[in-house]
Amino acid sequence: MSPVEVAAIMFGAFAVLVVIRVPVAFALGLACLPIFYMDQRLTPILMLGEMTKAFNSFILLAVPFFLLAANIMNAAGITERLVELTRCMVGQFRGGLAYINVVVSMIFAGISGSSTADAAGTGSLILPAMKNQGYDPSFSVAITACSSVMGVIIPPSILMVVWGGVMSVSIGALFLAGIVPGVLVGLSQMTTIFAYARLRNYPIYARATPREFFVAFGRSFFAMMTPIIIIGGVVGGFFTPTEASVVAVLYSFVVGILIYQTVKGREILKVLYETARLASISLFCIGTASAFGWVLAYYQIPKAILTLLASYGSGVTSVGLLEALAFLFIGCFIDAIPAIIIVGPILAPAAASVGMHPIHFAIIGVVSLAFGLITPPYGLCLLIDCHIAQIKVSEAFRDVAIVLAPMLLMLIIIILFPDLILFIPRLIMPKFV
Repeated sequence: MSPVEVAAIMFGAFAVLVVIRVPVAFALGLACLPIFYMDQRLTPILMLGEMTKAFNSFILLAVPFFLLAANIMNAAGITERLVELTRCMVGQFRGGLAYINVVVSMIFAGISGSSTADAAGTGSLILPAMKNQGYDPSFSVAITACSSVMGVIIPPSILMVVWGGVMSVSIGALFLAGIVPGVLVGLSQMTTIFAYARLRNYPIYARATPREFFVAFGRSFFAMMTPIIIIGGVVGGFFTPTEASVVAVLYSFVVGILIYQTVKGREILKVLYETARLASISLFCIGTASAFGWVLAYYQIPKAILTLLASYGSGVTSVGLLEALAFLFIGCFIDAIPAIIIVGPILAPAAASVGMHPIHFAIIGVVSLAFGLITPPYGLCLLIDCHIAQIKVSEAFRDVAIVLAPMLLMLIIIILFPDLILFIPRLIMPKFV
């Protein structure tokens, strides 16, 4: 079979399975089976072998551990403490609770590494408060879901850990490179809030006194230390990203059980169960996506796609735009982790051929896939927050599109100015950049 025939069968089967609502993890595996049966050189046992190889990765241990750290922090009531701190920082502006929403997500992103944990944790606390203060439900959901995408952009990030493992890129350098894009995305959302707050006359909080600020800072100090410990440890070479995820779990337990004393015995069991459930979904996705990617590589489909793209991608900017469009599109339909495993290796040769820096290539991919968490029909963060707010997804479309527009502008800036995101890694980790 030719690469075109194999690609048509696999992507066609995958599209049909997704449309009939087969879970993506199973759809990826089932789409491979026709090829394993049709080609006499292959056998379905090979698929199990490729899945096993994918699971046998030390770096992927970081995925369940970062999820566990995020769930422990949520159970420990960290979000409430962060909300109080950010109220003292930005609550005095019109639409103060919306600004709080964004700033809390930026801080929580440095703790969790997971956008879905942010969407669920922040959304369950802030969305009811926004409703009580008279914010429009559609805008409340839009800003909450859009701000949660920073969970995988601002370090530590589960997507960056997976990308580094799959594409052999320094995860510490990726963490540092995610700081500026995360801040840019947050600022773009605050710009939208500024316009909404004045048009709709949203409420403000009384200005906090210095004493209130320092009390709130003290209450959230130990939570704020989490990103410093994780990122500082990885960048400083004290531990690997996988070891950092374990340190994050241990620190979260210490903070939740011993310091804040808000995590009880029953809650620990619930947190462990929820983490195991989410991690099993993510890791099974990685296994089937790896098998899918192996078949693509076996039939040299990435090479065929590279030949096709050669006439379009003649420079760093054009390849960056093609990459962003590809990941934005595929992010609408499947989870970010299998998208990285399938699409990343296909586009990487095109990026290398034009001299694009691997860190720049990675950040464009991660940011584009993060936006897929709020774009239907997949849009997992949007689905979570719509469920919390008890509104239909269609009701939030318009406001999501408005909030997303300046975020896409930030993505274009990231593509056009690679030195902007490479500045911090080059300054702190020059050997790896």
